[in-house]
Parts: sequence; C-alpha cells; structure tokens
Amino acid sequence: MVDRGASALSLPDDWPAHPDPILALNRMGSFDWDLDNGLFHMDAQAHEVFDLRPEEYDGHPESLSVRVPRAEGIRLDALVAQAIKDGSENYGTYFRLRCRDGHLRWTHTQGYIRRDAAGRPYRIVGIVRDATRELSEIESRRERAVRDEARRRQTDVVEAATAALAHARTVEDVIDVLRDTNGLTRLGATSLVMGLVEAGRIRLVADGPENSFVPGTRITRVDEPYPMSEVVRTLGPRFIESPEEFAERYPVLWPHITHLRITSAAYLPLIAQGRPIGAVGLLYGDRRGFTPEDRTVLVALGSGIAQSLQRAMLYEQEMDLAAGLQQAMLPRSIPSVPGCDVAVRYRAATVGGMLARDIGGDWYDLIPLPGGSSSGGGRVGAVIGDVQGHDTHAAAVMGQLRIVLRAYAAEGHTPAAVMARASGFLHELDTDRFATCLYAEADLATGVVQVVRAGHTDPLVRDPDGTCRRVPVEGGLPLGLSAEFGRLTYPVSTLELDPGATLVLFTDGLVEQPGADLGDGVRALAAAVAAGPPHVRDLADLLIRDAEERGGEDDVALLLLRRHAPDAPRPGGRLQQHVAPGDPEALAEARHLTRAAVRAWGAGEQGDEIELVTDELITNALMHTEGAAVVTLRYLTGAGRRLRIEVEDSSSALPRRREAGESGVSGRGLLLVDLMADGWGVEARGGGKCVWAEFGVPRGEP
Repeated sequence: MVDRGASALSLPDDWPAHPDPILALNRMGSFDWDLDNGLFHMDAQAHEVFDLRPEEYDGHPESLSVRVPRAEGIRLDALVAQAIKDGSENYGTYFRLRCRDGHLRWTHTQGYIRRDAAGRPYRIVGIVRDATRELSEIESRRERAVRDEARRRQTDVVEAATAALAHARTVEDVIDVLRDTNGLTRLGATSLVMGLVEAGRIRLVADGPENSFVPGTRITRVDEPYPMSEVVRTLGPRFIESPEEFAERYPVLWPHITHLRITSAAYLPLIAQGRPIGAVGLLYGDRRGFTPEDRTVLVALGSGIAQSLQRAMLYEQEMDLAAGLQQAMLPRSIPSVPGCDVAVRYRAATVGGMLARDIGGDWYDLIPLPGGSSSGGGRVGAVIGDVQGHDTHAAAVMGQLRIVLRAYAAEGHTPAAVMARASGFLHELDTDRFATCLYAEADLATGVVQVVRAGHTDPLVRDPDGTCRRVPVEGGLPLGLSAEFGRLTYPVSTLELDPGATLVLFTDGLVEQPGADLGDGVRALAAAVAAGPPHVRDLADLLIRDAEERGGEDDVALLLLRRHAPDAPRPGGRLQQHVAPGDPEALAEARHLTRAAVRAWGAGEQGDEIELVTDELITNALMHTEGAAVVTLRYLTGAGRRLRIEVEDSSSALPRRREAGESGVSGRGLLLVDLMADGWGVEARGGGKCVWAEFGVPRGEP
C-alpha cells in the first residue's frame, strides 16, 4: 500500500486495536479502497488527518508514502494482507505518520473488508483518525498504573520486611532477614550492605550477593568518604539516582562495584532514640531515580530495620545479663567425691530453634557430706530442682534455694528435714514462686541412697548390666507449697545403688514435649540411658545432644552419679536381720548371723570384738527407741577390705558417747565401740538413723 521504509519508533503490542470513543478526537475521515483498480479514495477530513492538500494526492495508496514511514507501511501491508487471507471482516491498528513539519504523530485506522459471493475481497471501506490525544491519555493512564503498581510493591516491601523483622530476636536474625535471597527479592535490590556503629566505626555485618564485598570496608571510620559513613554522620538518607552521580559523589567506592552494574542506590541511616546505630544500603540494577513516594517508603523501611535492630540489641543485652546471672547461681565446679563419677549438664530452652529469651530456674548441685565409711567412699548429697517461671526472678530464687539446701544438708539434717526447711525458707521469701526438687543422699561405700521428692519427677537407675528403670519415689508437695499448706512431712525412700550403677536425676525439660505424655518421655529417656555409653560424661553429652535436636521451650538440668565398681570382685554381699523389741530369738539370730559373717568373710581373728560391737549397737537401738532395729552386715572391697555393721532404727535422736561412773551400769557402750572398731559413725536415714561400725579384714580369700 505504501513505500517500504524503516523507523526507530515502535508501538507496544498491548495498546488497544479499538479506540476508546470517549477519548477520540473529532478529526476523523473516511476512505474507500477499490481493490480491483487499486484506487484509494479519501474524503476531505481524511486528507486533514494525513496532513495532505487535495492536489498533493492522486488517489493511489503509494502516494501516501510521503506521510507513512517505511516501517509503518510494511506493518500496515502485512496486517491488511493477513486479514484478507484469514477471511476476516475487519482490521484495525495504530500507526505513525510524519506531518508536514516533520514530527510524528499517532493515527488509528479501521477497515471493513467487502467480499463477493465467492468470498473474494473487492473493496475495503473504513476510517482514519488522529489518535494523538487518545494515546497520550492511554500512556498517562499506563504510567499512573505503573507508578501505582510500583508504589504498591514498595508498600508490600515495607510490610513484608516489617513482618519478617517482627520475628527477629537477635542481631543475627535481623541480618538473616535482610541478607537471604528472599529478603533481597522483597527489598527489590540487586545488592545490599548493612553496617553497625561501634566505637566511632562502622562494622560491616551483611553484604550480598557474594561477589559484592568491597575489600577494605569490613571496618571503616565514620569520617571516611563512603555513603554509609555519610548517612551516619548526617543522620539523613542519601539517594543516588544514576551511575554517573555515584561515580562523581563516591569515587573511592565506585570502581569496586562497577561489575554489579548498579544504576541507582539508596543509603538509609538506622536511628534509634536519636542516635545512629548503623546504616543500610540498597543498590539497584534496574531503575534510575527515586520518586517522592519511593523515598518515603524507603525511609520507612529504614526506620523499621532500626527498630528491629534496637530490639535485638536490647534482647541480647538482657540475654547476656540473664545468662550471667544463671551461671553465677549454678555451681562453678562439681567437687570430686571418693567412690563415684559425676557429670552435670545444663541446656537453656530454645524456641523455634533459637535460644529462649527468658532463662529458667533449673539447677543441680552436688554436696559432699560428713561421715561415710573410713575408706573407699564418702557420703554425698545430689540435688536436682526447678523453680517455677522463666525470668531473672526465677534464677534469683533458684540461687537462694540452692544455697540454703546446701547449708541444711551440710549441717547434717536428715533428707526429710533438709526438704522441709528448704520449703519453709522459700515460703518465707514472700515470693509467688514454688519449686520442684529431688534430694538424694548416697553412702558410696554401701550404696544406700535415701531419696526425698518434692513434686519432682522420679529418678532413673541404670544397673551395672545396662538396664535402666524408673524408681518410684513417694513424694510430697513442691517446695513453698508444702509450707503454705502446712504439709512439711516428706516421706523418705531408700534404694541401693550397686557398684557400677548410675543414678540419673533430671528436670522435666528433658522428657516433656508439647502434646506428648510425660510417661512416654520418661520411657524414651530410660531407653536412651540404657543404650548410651557407660561413662557418665559421654552419657550426659548424648542426652543433652538429643534434647538440643528435639528442641523445647523449657530448660534442662541433668545430674548423673555412677558408683565406682570395687577394685576386685565382691565375694560376699550383705546379710540382714530384723530384730523386734522383746524378741530374744531374733536377737540370738542376729548374733548367729554375725558369727557366720565373721567366719565367711575371713575376720575370725576379730570375731569376739565384732560380735561385742554388734550386740552393743543392737542393744542401744532396742533400749533407747520404741521400735525395732534392722541389722545389716556388709563385706566391702576397694581401697581396703572391710566388714561393716549397720544398725538402723526409727528414732532421729542421735546417740551420745559419755563417761560412765565407777558404779554406773550404763554409758560404756559407745566407748567400747570407739575402742574396738576401726571406725564408727551415725547417719540420718529416712525417719530415723543408722549407727555403723567398720573393722578391717586381713588380705586373703574369705
């Protein structure tokens, strides 16, 4: 239809083929194209649209090439030919024409194809009109839509970033939100940098992508010629709208980032309470310039990042303080106690894989106690407990409670009395907190363990053969509550820890899981203990590692105590006899039992002394108490072979050695025990006491 040509201009494909009639101009003409003779007739209005005088047009479409650029003519010819070939009834498009003064303007044409009975096209009639204002309106609407979409995306950026930062608890969490791939996508930046102000310097804490780091900028001074330094100094943002501006304003930095193909950048100060705490830079590779709306949104984004950073910094300070307080409250070291191996562990709670903000009141302690056998093992108190709550107050209460428990135990009170006094102390603190606790007092020479439980979980025992079992312990109310309700009597349970056996004490954070039964958790722990390594330190590491992998919103305290195995196989064991008051046969049986043990265990040379001491201890128990006595004879090996006599009664009154007068008929019992035995002592046990004496046994096979 027209001369073939070329044009540097092009029309976007998504512009409409049919005009909006409201936006159309009045300047519109018609044409009639006779396809058989090739004549293209136009009315006067069409001449005006093409900016042609009537004498300048000869009726042939080729004459319009003076107004229609070559590229546009090719496109129009192709469009019409395709419509004819497809059998279409009409076509329409926008094209550019060159006016008499040389400028290009948009025009729209609409043609209707007439066909004969055989379907052959013979005529096209249609209109042409000036579409300049129409397309200008369309372009304006499109630009407004693009701006609105950009503004919406920027607003979404702030909302998404704010939502993500709301879950950030630490500075590293904030950095992760900004640094990860999704974060960069949300922020719409090609590259991102962030620095924190520390002692007059800016320390770079985040940069991305990987190849965006500039050597020498890990730590910079505030007065150096870098954009982050400038926004920290001035407390105002810096918007760099072109590569040329970047190169001119920051010539030191620009050569190092040219490979990123940056076209614009925004550097924002991070201000908290009127002082700069850092700066963030967003570098773009797909935009030039920033609208006022862009700047407002980015400044708001910087404010949100600053608030998150401030919260994270305060959180880390609180965590450091809380962790320091709790560490100060827990024992600095665990004492070495003859006759056992001990391992303790503590793990802070985690939430979503992160360290919990508030610390708990879990604690452990190991208390060396006076008394015990003359050799081969001491007495020790093991404590595990948990103060209600997760805050610094819980940690402070825990520290005080740990100290008083240690003091009461070291003073020699019975386990039940230790627990009752601790409950009274906690009640008198005038705090709303209570505590669960378990106190185990162990004689490592004999393996006798007395356990008192105040609302705490039962202990576990792993036997020397590797099996692990839960040991049910009758208990009382938690500390604090028992004093408040006047129920300070705590029952005492006694168990025997064989050589090589391990006592496992723990807080409920080790076995509790949301939605799971506590019993299932204890059974799972027992299975893990049974399958774990024999050494207590390795076993403790395993149990804590398992707890960390599971996570949990409660702290965990763990204490493992393993009684040493003897140096040689234990040939004897123990013999026990119950002696009731007024039962001469039981007393005689106890004497026979002693005589048999002396012979069996190779202590015949000391038989008379051992019998006399045993008889004296039994007699004292029956005379000075109202109940029965339990006589236990043990053969102990280890550092030295010993025969140990224990007489247990239900009285808490301790025996007292005193000098008898010349005519006195009593008072010589404990004096004889002291003279004949190699060692003797008294232990609080359950609701009463145990008086013991030991004799060395000569080397040799019993």
